[in-house]
Amino acid sequence: MREMARWSWRQLTSMRTALVLLLLLALAAVPGSVVPQDSVDSLAATRWRDAHPTLTPIYERLGLFSVYDSPWFSAIYLLLVVSLVGCILPRSLVYWRGLRAKPPAAPRNLARLREHASYRSDADPQTVLEDARRELRRRRYRVRVDEDAGPSGGWVAAERGYLREAGNLVFHISVIVVMVGFGLGGLFGYQGGVILVQGTGFSNNLTQYDDFNPGSMFDPAQMEPFSFTVDEFSAEWIESGRGRGMARGFQADLSYQESPDAGVEQYDLRVNHPLGIGETEVFLIGHGYAPVITIRDGEGEVAYQGPTVFLPQDQGLLSYGVVKATSAEPTEIGLEGLFYPTFVMIDGDPVNVMGDDRNPTLSMQVFAGDLGLDDGSPQSVYVLDKDDAPQVRDADGDPFRLDLQPGQTAQLPDDLGSVTFDGVEPWTRVQISQTPGKEVALAGVVLALVGLLASLFIRPRRIWVRARRADGADGADGADGADQGGATMVEVAVLHRSNAVAEVEDDAEEPRELDKLVAALGGPDRAAESSTRKEEP
Repeated sequence: MREMARWSWRQLTSMRTALVLLLLLALAAVPGSVVPQDSVDSLAATRWRDAHPTLTPIYERLGLFSVYDSPWFSAIYLLLVVSLVGCILPRSLVYWRGLRAKPPAAPRNLARLREHASYRSDADPQTVLEDARRELRRRRYRVRVDEDAGPSGGWVAAERGYLREAGNLVFHISVIVVMVGFGLGGLFGYQGGVILVQGTGFSNNLTQYDDFNPGSMFDPAQMEPFSFTVDEFSAEWIESGRGRGMARGFQADLSYQESPDAGVEQYDLRVNHPLGIGETEVFLIGHGYAPVITIRDGEGEVAYQGPTVFLPQDQGLLSYGVVKATSAEPTEIGLEGLFYPTFVMIDGDPVNVMGDDRNPTLSMQVFAGDLGLDDGSPQSVYVLDKDDAPQVRDADGDPFRLDLQPGQTAQLPDDLGSVTFDGVEPWTRVQISQTPGKEVALAGVVLALVGLLASLFIRPRRIWVRARRADGADGADGADGADQGGATMVEVAVLHRSNAVAEVEDDAEEPRELDKLVAALGGPDRAAESSTRKEEP
């Protein structure tokens, strides 16, 4: 059992498993982008449920309407955190020991390395080694000098680029930091939405929200006591070309107070320009129309009056809505249909040509009877229960339809009353959220960028310089194969710890590190000699 536990832990904390879990997390987030989420847009989720009654029970069982709160998504999330921590801690310990270690001693035969050079110098070995030590330190190498070096010679070892591994570790740590930041936001934050008709106000308390999604550790006491009113909504429309009829941009002019005792301030709320109040942000995420409708019952009394929010069905803001006059006498009256912002008839078919309300028209069917609100069961304001409310028909027995423009009134059959289309008011949908961990997530993103840049641009390499007395019998040749004379034999070698980096170093536009070091130590200018040889016929 113990061996099985160790094997399972090793598998979980391997980098391969971490990559697989990261891929699974990305795949698990796909349904959250495809299926409407209750926490993001409950109205869209409700409409999806109504349009797909067969798939809805399956999706609800799988938690697809709340993907990021589902047990299976949380399991992948937690396993990824554990896997990353298990990967990073051992690597960090190894890196710490390597960071404190000295550069490795010089190999016995430097000529076996691909990047190497040798030449004779008139300086004694100790002078060459001291010059090499100073030059390498000047270039910010970590240097180690042969402790047993004597007058007859020794070596100097240097290393640079050991922060490359630190960049890799920082990048992996940043993933954990980002996940912790999102986790804090999911636990302690909240997100809610509300639709406000132009001229109406909002106070930041739970009863004012149309939908509200708190974190599992959310405390209502942390909600900011602000309020605001949508004074005016305006939109700029595309008049021609591609996208004709759609909104180019829109904004809501707000009057807000940060607290009941604070003064009133103004703010132009636009897309991607949220209003920040304390730790809370207010976003403008949508807009539409609310036709102002008045329903009078058969006794002439007003059974319903006011703006009614219609939900857009396309980018041209063709909208669907429901009106319920439950106080009408002698029977309840329900309306269901479409609102056309700019109505035209094309080949005998009703068409909406743009989102601006230049020719607003209501086209609705009428139902009379029990609308199902008396049984106490919850019912969406955008759904009309027609089980006990048959459709109203005209004198010819055909379904009765209202086609109204602002200022028009239509009498209902069977003395049921009348419906008046008084006008149109725009509405805006705002999202109000508080995300405590966003600063942590931002720090994680910055760390990821720093770590990625470090791992890409820091070039790890090692350099060794060996100097020894040269006897006349040695007959050692210089870097280009010619006898250079001198009392000291100097060997220099560079080892790139990445093939990709070595290829970069071989770029003809930059002198190689080996050539520059040999020249700095007083050796022959290998780069110039190599260039001269290449030019010879």
